[in-house]
Amino acid sequence: MDIETDLHAYLPLTEATFFILFSLSEGPKHGYAIMKGVNQMSNGRINLSTGTLYGVLKRLLDAGWIVREGEDEADVSTRVRKNYSLTGQGNSVLGMEVARMRELVELSASVTVSGF
Repeated sequence: MDIETDLHAYLPLTEATFFILFSLSEGPKHGYAIMKGVNQMSNGRINLSTGTLYGVLKRLLDAGWIVREGEDEADVSTRVRKNYSLTGQGNSVLGMEVARMRELVELSASVTVSGF
């Protein structure tokens, strides 16, 4: 089995996983920026709790889909934020999920459903 076949086993992604990966496709971000990005991309529909966010980030780190980057200073309080970015594998699985969703949209455009 090749890596692409292996990654298909993880599809469909959960909504939280999809939006976190999608947020990171724009570039490295720290946790709070990911939470804000997900909320904005979902038009306020998804408001990740810190527990959900960091639980998903841990799973993504363990899977090798994201990496933790160098740390930036957060503010004058000297607290440090950890930045996360997509790996090639994370970008691949995100691309496969986007392609899967496009197929669903194309299929749904060809179907007439009563009441909609």
